[in-house]
Amino acid sequence: MSTNGFLIRDGLEDDIAACLELDHQYSTDYVWQMTMDERPGHWQVTFNTQRLPRLLETVYPPRAHRLRLAAAASDQCFLVAAARNDHSMLGYLTMRNDPVHSIALIQDVVVSQPFRGQRIGTRLIGVARQWAAEHQLSRFMIEVSTQNYPAIHFCQKLGFKFCGFNDHYFDNHDIAVFFSQSVR
Repeated sequence: MSTNGFLIRDGLEDDIAACLELDHQYSTDYVWQMTMDERPGHWQVTFNTQRLPRLLETVYPPRAHRLRLAAAASDQCFLVAAARNDHSMLGYLTMRNDPVHSIALIQDVVVSQPFRGQRIGTRLIGVARQWAAEHQLSRFMIEVSTQNYPAIHFCQKLGFKFCGFNDHYFDNHDIAVFFSQSVR
């Protein structure tokens, strides 16, 4: 399915229900597998792209509380992508401002399944970059689950570089990997 054009705008409280209704499902044949080698005086963590024996179909968990926080706070970024013709919701982005470290932490980049591959996610990131620059932030970071290989590939395609991980970051205890790049 394609759209005849879309616009990116600030998200509002009224957009949250439509964002939660989007198709958050993704499928992948790959994951990033983490291995740890820990010995006295030595600690090594390795991430390898691992092909799965079968297709993994999962749903990226929408987080209503994060959308509400982003919509209500002027120091957070909540963007939506809407179709030009009927204003239907196509995707959204949430980003938290960390002025102490001058970092914009992108928490959610969601494009509904039928509209992926149309550069909507790339445009959301571009508008978020403008927002971060306007708020004098110098770095972008994106958090991604090691199981969400399509999102990892998306980050790498946009030039983000791996910069760290947290092994129990998400509610379901999935490993988060972080990617970063300069805002400018």
